[in-house]
Amino acid sequence: MPAAPPPALLTALITGASSGIGEALAQCFAHDGHRLVLVARSADKLQALADALHAAHRTRVDVLPADLAQPGAAADLAAALQRRRRSIDVLVNNAGVLEQGAFTAIAAERHQEIIALNVAGLTAMLSAFLPGMVRRGRGRVLNVASIAAFQPVPTLASYAATKAYVLSLTEALAEELRGSGVSIGALCPGFTATAMLDRAAARNGRLGQLPDLVVGRVEDVAARAYRACFNDEVVTVPGVLNQTAALASRTAPKWLLRRLTGVLGRRVL
Repeated sequence: MPAAPPPALLTALITGASSGIGEALAQCFAHDGHRLVLVARSADKLQALADALHAAHRTRVDVLPADLAQPGAAADLAAALQRRRRSIDVLVNNAGVLEQGAFTAIAAERHQEIIALNVAGLTAMLSAFLPGMVRRGRGRVLNVASIAAFQPVPTLASYAATKAYVLSLTEALAEELRGSGVSIGALCPGFTATAMLDRAAARNGRLGQLPDLVVGRVEDVAARAYRACFNDEVVTVPGVLNQTAALASRTAPKWLLRRLTGVLGRRVL
């Protein structure tokens, strides 16, 4: 189970909470008694999860369905919580979308949807909730990026670029917020057994042939992220293989990195 956090009970807002890493992180927070605000587009899935968490852990769970890709959604969410007199102690920016395939084979509007959620939506959530944390002098933020943030990834070009943005923004804010009482970190998982990977594999059978060695268990990734959040880690890469890849990406010459990822990307297409 996850390491025990500080004794004070916190309120954690988790986006993309209806499945995958978001759902697994909700389990981690609920297990230790923290209050939850769950956000995703699917109200039914969120409510089912909220009911299960409350029944298992007797913790308070609020459900606020929202499409964070829409302009103004983050501000509306913050306003709704303010009306309920709820302040957020931990913000988990997990909502994201992925599209795998050749850039030119993906519709232009789909690229914009990836940017709208992974970049604009995440940034809007930070703008909506970070100022309050800074004023109170306490808070934690966990931004879910990806191992793809460390290198260009052919066939995941837009997705990888958005996650590079998330990683860069997180590292910059970690320095801006130093001494403020607010910590921020980025989770950079590799392939993880989630519904997102299942959907990508359904469209490309080669992804379904990935060896088990390179696909992480969502529970393990969430537990690692949970510990990192309370340990104030700025960059967290779960798994030895992913850590090796991240280190290589930051030390290898750019031209070599492009060639290697290009070879791997063409094999997936």
